[in-house]
Amino acid sequence: MIWTIVCFLIALWVLKRYAFGPIQQLIEKRQESIQQSVEAADHARDEAERLLEEHRKLIAEARGQGEAILAEARKTRDSMEQRMREETEAERQRRLEETRKEIAAETARALQQIRAEVADLTLEAASRVVGRTLDAERDRELISEAIDGLDFSRLEESA
Repeated sequence: MIWTIVCFLIALWVLKRYAFGPIQQLIEKRQESIQQSVEAADHARDEAERLLEEHRKLIAEARGQGEAILAEARKTRDSMEQRMREETEAERQRRLEETRKEIAAETARALQQIRAEVADLTLEAASRVVGRTLDAERDRELISEAIDGLDFSRLEESA
């Protein structure tokens, strides 16, 4: 039994001197490697969280810019619609005014034509009644004065 103890102690001393040192160094290196891997993983996780937060901020900013662009587009569309309505209304008013002026000019031309025809008819009727031809120029002036004195407003109102 003593020899067993002595052999055991010698084996222990040899293992301690030649095996435990390198094994201990391998274990320490492995611990350092694991520690570095854990630190690298922590660092990578922190970086990933920072990038994720930055990505979220960029998405929120892009959404805000998109909404601003849409709001500006709506505002532009509304202003263009309003401008088109105003231009259309102005064009409509201009055409309506032109039409009124044309109607007034046509009415005045028609009344002038009616006056001329009434003068000619009156002159012819007077010459038939009198039985002779009247001085056309002098008689036209008299008839024109008489016609100018007539009230044609009833004709203008019905037109």
